[in-house]
Amino acid sequence: MKKGLLLASAIIVVMVASGCSTILKGKTQQVNIATSNNEKINVNVDGKNVSIPGVVEVTRKKANLMVSTVAKGCTENTVVPSTVEPVFFVNILSGGAFGSSTDYATESMWKYDDNIMIHCK
Repeated sequence: MKKGLLLASAIIVVMVASGCSTILKGKTQQVNIATSNNEKINVNVDGKNVSIPGVVEVTRKKANLMVSTVAKGCTENTVVPSTVEPVFFVNILSGGAFGSSTDYATESMWKYDDNIMIHCK
């Protein structure tokens, strides 16, 4: 009986202490970055040089995502604002302060647009 109560208590603590966005969405996000003219170019996304069009894994955070390039005819800097992940609000209702504070502390509550367009001539 005591062992069962201890196990049940441990499960409840783990569920309450973990953030829903952290568990369901993770600390990273896959975003599709393309150019308006469908040309291949190299861009810098959060310090990583990548060739686009393509899918890029980015770290979720409150700060805007900066995509920059020196490709001729393309916008040099594209700012992608972060928004709150809708799962975060479900977590407030179901998990309360513990789960939502975990999501806030790990910045897993933020997301970027799934599709980012770099404007090129």
